[in-house]
Amino acid sequence: MDDILIFFYSNKEAIFIIALSIFLGFEVISNVPSVLHTPLMSGANAISGVIIIGGIILLGHSDLKFSADLVLGVLAVLMGTLNVAGGFVVTDRMLEMFKKKNKN
Repeated sequence: MDDILIFFYSNKEAIFIIALSIFLGFEVISNVPSVLHTPLMSGANAISGVIIIGGIILLGHSDLKFSADLVLGVLAVLMGTLNVAGGFVVTDRMLEMFKKKNKN
């Protein structure tokens, strides 16, 4: 228990910044109009692509035994890939709504 308290005390600035960014990000995203959804999704896909590349680099430098590097690398690649694929699906659905329908 003392180790956890020491960790929180020594990293209190970083924990505060992460907590603040979570609240700020939630507030910003919840107020975005639907017209801006597609451009923001493209930016999120680009960021997730960078995360995938970083995860691949982390996996390349990690040992093959079970370690924190290996777990974080696998999670980064998995979550980044899911985010990119989901972003493309949602963007495609949004663009379908703006296409003109054929009146035959």
